[in-house]
Amino acid sequence: MVVGFASGLLGIGGAFITVPVTYWVIVDRGVAPDIAIKIAFGTNLLVILFTAVSGALGHSRRGAVRGKAALALGSLGLAGALSGAVLAVHFVPGGVLKTAFGGVVLAGALWMGLDAALKLTREKGELRENLALLALCGFPIGLVTGLTGLGGGILAVPLLVVASGFPMHLAVGTSTAVIAFTSLGGVVGYMANAPGMSPLPHSIGFVNLPIWLCLAATSVPMAQLGAKVAHTLPARQLMYVFIAVMVYVGLRMLGVL
Repeated sequence: MVVGFASGLLGIGGAFITVPVTYWVIVDRGVAPDIAIKIAFGTNLLVILFTAVSGALGHSRRGAVRGKAALALGSLGLAGALSGAVLAVHFVPGGVLKTAFGGVVLAGALWMGLDAALKLTREKGELRENLALLALCGFPIGLVTGLTGLGGGILAVPLLVVASGFPMHLAVGTSTAVIAFTSLGGVVGYMANAPGMSPLPHSIGFVNLPIWLCLAATSVPMAQLGAKVAHTLPARQLMYVFIAVMVYVGLRMLGVL
């Protein structure tokens, strides 16, 4: 439920909330942390795929998705996410992945916080929709998606707001569409590259279907509600909600809280 609402409300996949919870639950079931973090990443990316599509449709109906920008970021983001998942599965230790997850979340919060403090974001302003720049940023954003299990919105929203001059509501809607691409690439990577049997039954690679079903059952419809609520909040207030949640989760995954 939370992941879907966050996806629609904030333009992010919501995995910055559900990945830590899923990871802790899987570890409590006796699965090694190195494997548990990868299952958490892969499973949550599949949840994000469906909630992102649902949220993007909701934002699109309100005219808050820039199709060309979403395609520029998302197409190369998909390839980056697939590459990141392969790296995560075969080459990067689980402890490093967990730390990287927390670090990326905090970095995104810092970027958004600096923008808010310097008042660079305007409710209305001239867009600087540089499609070449967005496409160039798509692959590294996707790479982070594959390596951290995040949909990419934590990076895409600040990029659209700060570098492209998008109003917050338009950045949120467009980012949700981008996440549909990046999460798809990540899911394929985590499903296809598991080296052996999963310690959890009913899994495809590092994607556990029962956990996915539990999360997705409420997340998809809640993404529609989140998209609706996003358009009733002032852009500045929406940004502060985004930053506060990111800081808490980032610190928690780094072991500070």
